[in-house]
Amino acid sequence: MDRDLLSIQEVRDLLKECKVAQNKFATFSQEKVDRIIYEMVEEIKLHNERLAKMAAEETGFGNWQDKVLKNKFASEYLYEYIKNMRTIGKLKEENGVIEIGIPMGIVAGLIPSTNPTSTAIYKVLISLKGGNGIVVSPHPNAKQSIIETVRILKEAAKKAGAPEGLIGVIQNTTMEATTELMKHEDTSLILATGGEAMVKAAYSSGTPAIGVGPGNGPAFIEKTANKALAVKRILDSKTFDNGVICASEQSIIVEKESKREVVEELKKQGAYFLDRDESKKLGDFILRSNGTMNPQIVGKTALKLAQLSGINVPCNTRVLISEESEVSKKNPYSREKLAPILAFYTEESWEKACERSIEILNVEGKGHTMVIHSENRDIIMEFALKKPVSRLLVNTPGALGGIGGTTNLAPALTLGCGAVGGSSTSDNITPLNLINIRRVAWGVSELEDLKGSATSKISCEDEKLEELVRKVIADILNR
Repeated sequence: MDRDLLSIQEVRDLLKECKVAQNKFATFSQEKVDRIIYEMVEEIKLHNERLAKMAAEETGFGNWQDKVLKNKFASEYLYEYIKNMRTIGKLKEENGVIEIGIPMGIVAGLIPSTNPTSTAIYKVLISLKGGNGIVVSPHPNAKQSIIETVRILKEAAKKAGAPEGLIGVIQNTTMEATTELMKHEDTSLILATGGEAMVKAAYSSGTPAIGVGPGNGPAFIEKTANKALAVKRILDSKTFDNGVICASEQSIIVEKESKREVVEELKKQGAYFLDRDESKKLGDFILRSNGTMNPQIVGKTALKLAQLSGINVPCNTRVLISEESEVSKKNPYSREKLAPILAFYTEESWEKACERSIEILNVEGKGHTMVIHSENRDIIMEFALKKPVSRLLVNTPGALGGIGGTTNLAPALTLGCGAVGGSSTSDNITPLNLINIRRVAWGVSELEDLKGSATSKISCEDEKLEELVRKVIADILNR
């Protein structure tokens, strides 16, 4: 059988098994589901480092040490957030309305190559927490590490009492397989994390979908900020796993009066400012002739990027920075760069910085994330009211703040971008996004009550009108 046909048949078989398993799983109590989730988290703990090394070696993106932390975040940190969350059966009762959590069914989990093992852990856990089954579609460039991650979770779930087939993963990875998974009638919801084309395909599949667009978050260092701490946070974020988290900063904006201090601090902490020739060399390497990002830059260190583009930089360089004045689709520095590369913009005032931020986001990254470093609450609120983002992060690293690591946002590796970003939600996706809520509502009034209320209102208005007419007539007669 041809590979594409074989992969389609595999998807159909996985969905058939998952449907039977999920129908049984949907009868489990909240306590039984929670026990399965607990056992899965306990098991995956034992493999975080091995899976991180697998992902780094297979993809060539980032570094395994940071991927260990991401795996831990997607399991242990996430578990602490969701362990007491009610998702099944009666959720709450108030004002004569009972809310009941209902599983959606089967989730299609599309996993990217940038955060492969951590995203697989996260999506499997939140899907099962909502009483759903899941079939995972791995990115071909991270296929083995994703399959191994899902295998561990699947065996742990089965051992804890989950039905056979509740968790599936495509072994024969093809575009046709992913398309079949997304469009199949037994797929209830697509949870899509990855490239813009794939997310658009998910939304156009005819199946309900939650997808996220690209990030391109600017970071504004306002003049009242602690400059040294702001720079530390930005560089910590941009170098974490070599910048592959889409919430990481893509540009820095400063006011003119702060420029010198910020530049000195950036250089002090390991940033290298490119000259014009170097900026052009790296820019030509970043952006391909068709206007898309060169995948060779993804998750590489600053030193490796310099080497690949023919630039000599100091051996302690952590981030490459290009000073820019233009924002456009053709300017690679004003686009999303999943690598330790930053644009640097200088503006006359915070108002101009506000406008520049919007300009950057309108080119790419609408609805996603931006960061502001400031001690001026009024300016922070001005940014909050005007920026087309779903997350405005204050005084925190963008990559870790956006996913809920260094903030109190919901821990998530799928970040909704809202309608402005072409997404169906602006949430950090949790199990609550993967359930339907059935509402049981008691009657509190009768038809006569509604009619009586409306009649009395009309009668009252009529009396007021009649009184006004009498006064006008009396006034005319008196004249």
